[in-house]
Amino acid sequence: MTLLFVYNANSGALNALFDVGHKLFSPSTYQCNLCDLTYDTFKENKIWKAYRKESSIAMEFYHKDEFKVKYPDENMSFPSILKLENNSLTLLFDDTTLNKIASIEALITLLKTTL
Repeated sequence: MTLLFVYNANSGALNALFDVGHKLFSPSTYQCNLCDLTYDTFKENKIWKAYRKESSIAMEFYHKDEFKVKYPDENMSFPSILKLENNSLTLLFDDTTLNKIASIEALITLLKTTL
């Protein structure tokens, strides 16, 4: 089993710069709560990084454009967390759920209780 984390952001240096600016100057309108939870403004959240490194669960991370290239038949909203098992994708958490999570600790708890 592998968890797929799909951010509501596109890949690339210019997009990353735009995202940092958006987080700094207009954080209330930033469109990716999964990004906000797992990353601080400039680097990965320390609590999330420790959880990710200590977890026995395989994890893959995608920007939405990368995900659409690898899984072109999947039609979904972003951000999302999916489970890949036996070549089949299952949606665990959609954008509505992820956008309600207030802290990285809450996300980790949700992952632990779901899995």
